[in-house]
Amino acid sequence: MAEITAGMVKELREKTDAPMMECKKALSEAGGDMAKAEEILRVKLGSKASKAASRVTAEGIVSIHVEGAHAAMVEVNCETDFVAKNDDFLAFSRDVTKLVCAGGIADVGSLSAVPLSGGTVESVRTALVGKIGENISVRRFIRLAAKGKLFSYIHGGAKIGVLVDLVGGDEQLGRDLAMHIAASKPKSLDASGVDAALIETERRIATEKAAESGKPAEIVAKMVEGTVQKFLKEVTLLGQVFVKAEDGKQTIEQLLKSKGASIASFTLYIVGEGIEKRTDDFAAEVAAQVAAARAA
Repeated sequence: MAEITAGMVKELREKTDAPMMECKKALSEAGGDMAKAEEILRVKLGSKASKAASRVTAEGIVSIHVEGAHAAMVEVNCETDFVAKNDDFLAFSRDVTKLVCAGGIADVGSLSAVPLSGGTVESVRTALVGKIGENISVRRFIRLAAKGKLFSYIHGGAKIGVLVDLVGGDEQLGRDLAMHIAASKPKSLDASGVDAALIETERRIATEKAAESGKPAEIVAKMVEGTVQKFLKEVTLLGQVFVKAEDGKQTIEQLLKSKGASIASFTLYIVGEGIEKRTDDFAAEVAAQVAAARAA
C-alpha cells in the first residue's frame, strides 16, 4: 500500500474541503490514488448529508442583504448553535441571501437549483453538511421591493431579523422602528392581519373568565370586548406602545403620525420559531450506552 503522507492529505483537503481525517481515510481506501480518493469522499459526503437530512434543525441565523430598493431576509437552520457561528455556514447563508435579493426565485424549493459557487445551492449545501457533519437547511425567505425606504435590524447573535419598508420619516425613525419590532415582536401591522383563530381563542378565554365574575350579561360582553381589544393592541405594531416613548404611552401609530410617515410592510423572523426542538436527557443516554455495552 502506498504511503499516505501529510502532503497528500493536505492536497486532498484543499481539493475537497473535507475534514482531514476523512481525507486520510479516503486516501488509505484508495491506496494513495488521489482521483479515486476524491471520488470516495464525494460519495461519503453525499451519504453523510443524506443521513443528516432527518435531523431537526432548530438553530441557525437570520441573514439580511439590502441592495438599493430591494432587500432579502433568509432563515438558514442547523442543528446546534455552535455550527451557527461556523465561518463556512455564515458564508453560505450570506451567499444565499444575496441570490434571493437578486430576484427571480419563487420559493425555497426552486432555490435549490440556482447556480452557486460552480454548482447549485443544493450541491453546496450538501457538501457543507458533509464537511460540518450537521444537517443544514434553508427554511424560509422573503424579498421586498421598497415602496418607501428599507431598514433592517439583526439582534441577538442573528437570532432575530427585521425588515421594515418605511414611507416618509427619516433614518432615525426607520432604525427605531426596526429595533422596536425586534423587541416587541408584533404579529401584524394592525388588527386585520391577526389570525382570526388566535382572536377567537383570546375571546373564548376572556368569556370564560368574565363569566366567573357573576356580573350581568351586558357587562360581561363589555369586559370580553375590552380584553380582546387590549390583546390586539399588544400584538399589532400600530397599537403597541413605542419602546422609547418618553411618556410610556405613545403608540407606534401616534409616533408615525407625528412624523408624517407610514409603514408599507414589515417582516420579523425569529430563528427556530414554531419548530419543535429536541430535548436530550444526557444522563439517560449515557446510562443506555453503558447498559448496551454490558449486554454486548
